[in-house]
Amino acid sequence: MSEILIIGGGVIGLMTARELAQAGERVTLVEMGGTGRESSWAGGGILSPLYPWRYADAVTALARWSQAVYAELCQTLLAQTGVDAEYLRSGLLIVDPDDTESALAWAARHQAAMSTLDAAGIAATEPELRTNAAEAMWMPEIAQVRNPRLTKALRAAVEGRIRLREHEKVIEFRVEQGRIAGVRTTGGDLAAERVVVCTGAWTAQLLEKLGQAPDIRPVRGQMLLFAARPGRIRHVALFRDHYVIPRRDGRVLFGSTLEDAGFEKQTTAAAKEALYQMAVEAFPLLRRAPVEDHWAGLRPASPSGIPYIGQVPGVEGLFVNAGHFRNGLVTGPASARLLTDLVLGREPILPPAPYGLTARRDP
Repeated sequence: MSEILIIGGGVIGLMTARELAQAGERVTLVEMGGTGRESSWAGGGILSPLYPWRYADAVTALARWSQAVYAELCQTLLAQTGVDAEYLRSGLLIVDPDDTESALAWAARHQAAMSTLDAAGIAATEPELRTNAAEAMWMPEIAQVRNPRLTKALRAAVEGRIRLREHEKVIEFRVEQGRIAGVRTTGGDLAAERVVVCTGAWTAQLLEKLGQAPDIRPVRGQMLLFAARPGRIRHVALFRDHYVIPRRDGRVLFGSTLEDAGFEKQTTAAAKEALYQMAVEAFPLLRRAPVEDHWAGLRPASPSGIPYIGQVPGVEGLFVNAGHFRNGLVTGPASARLLTDLVLGREPILPPAPYGLTARRDP
């Protein structure tokens, strides 16, 4: 019998499995597809919430804790697995925000490095960007990771330390006298004393069978990948709710859409054209860069973007770590540590109340 069963093998599930295994627990992870192939693969890997001052303090707390440990985490994973997640402190340029005072007040409150740039400062910081903006916010300490490589590193780090059961779908929970006893999957029954649900956009579907569905819904996001030359675009830039992310090898990501399309992951020609036109308008050099790929993923949206982290009411031993919306990568390490603290009864790294399934979800 496995002491702890994790359902879901995205970055949240893998980080949670790693934390629990490091604490000496016996862990089994069940994933309906391949590990790290859903929103963890599809996202951009920016290690900051977009417009971070517009999020609830509960999201900021998770993000700031995670940002402080990410460089060391990626170095440790590289040493353990040989897989480079390509952690890169590229900085974040937020162009033409309409709430500069709120941004600066947030930065002062949280001791985050942030300054204001005028038009000349924008041009000096990102010379290839074409914009009429008179102002931008500059956050030099913001980093990025190449998320498919991060999930590959996390999988390699836990392989051999936990049991991995991929391409196996959980059908229902087994609950006995108000306590979790395991799950029934397409591969049979699995017994467990504790179960952690890390199934992202699919979490509500799974938990609604217990009458405990959290308010999580899928939101589709589409992304373009350009094959450009290294060094031309210097920083992650955010403008008009879209972003550009330059990788070390010259590839450039541009995204993304926000679409209420249910669980439909199909890309659309209309979104591709809209993203392309916005990308080349902002960075004309991308007109000479072939579009290498176009894909979609499903983000697990929750009210105010605050994830659910904690025990499911009424079912002892059943926990959830899901609903991170666009911030699963940047809040992942803190979410995994906090969940592990709660499962093991340790002193939590952050006050857990804002993340509970019964907590108030207002900003």
